[in-house]
Amino acid sequence: MIACLPGLMVAPTGARRTRNDHPQLPISVEQIVATARSCEKAGADGIHIHVRDGNNVHILDAGLYIEVLNELKTATPTLALQITTEAVGQYSPMQQRKLVKVVRPTSVSVSLSEMLATGEFDETIEFYRWCQDEGVAVQHILYSTDDLALFQSVLDNPLLKLNHPQLLFVLGRYARNQESSPDDLKPFTQWLDDTKLDCDWAVCAFGKSETECLVAANALGGKLRVGFENSLWNKDGSVAKDNAERVEEVARSIKR
Repeated sequence: MIACLPGLMVAPTGARRTRNDHPQLPISVEQIVATARSCEKAGADGIHIHVRDGNNVHILDAGLYIEVLNELKTATPTLALQITTEAVGQYSPMQQRKLVKVVRPTSVSVSLSEMLATGEFDETIEFYRWCQDEGVAVQHILYSTDDLALFQSVLDNPLLKLNHPQLLFVLGRYARNQESSPDDLKPFTQWLDDTKLDCDWAVCAFGKSETECLVAANALGGKLRVGFENSLWNKDGSVAKDNAERVEEVARSIKR
């Protein structure tokens, strides 16, 4: 049985930032494990994982993912573990699918627009069916109303019956100086109201309004993803000392 999304997931690294952006950004396996421990103590019940190569560049490497997952299973056995297939313009849908089939994680986040970037609709449906059969929870990353329309086409496919799908609504895009707003929630919540979809949904947001956006999502019944992947800032505009401080502020704000 596929588990539900965690209520407060930390995304501590991402694919783009480096330790030049913040000295506490976790890059190595050891740093990711230490961050997972501190964030769990601060209130997180899940972690969204990116790994880097020897040059600290984002990489979809099955061996590295298996290594960090094994370390985390020992160090934080009650924390939900989710890997990413984020392409960052480097990886094809085929490479993304292959990664998941080799690693066989319990949970993975997948950008639907990336998976369909080359028009491989049938292959995408087969991949989602494989994940269902193997008990791999897929969180579908949705950025826009165009992505919502794409996801509707997946839902309507007769070869795939998604039961209580997991979604991530991204408020804004990965862009320099991106600042999300709680108003960015409206297209997604309107779609949920219109479709009456039975789903498990979460939100992430960029910039100094991350806490405000997540509190708004929580009030509407959404789950939350927080951390240095999307924002380095506390609600008061100060730079957080580490990911655990971001988790703690959000947990406190929603009285978790």
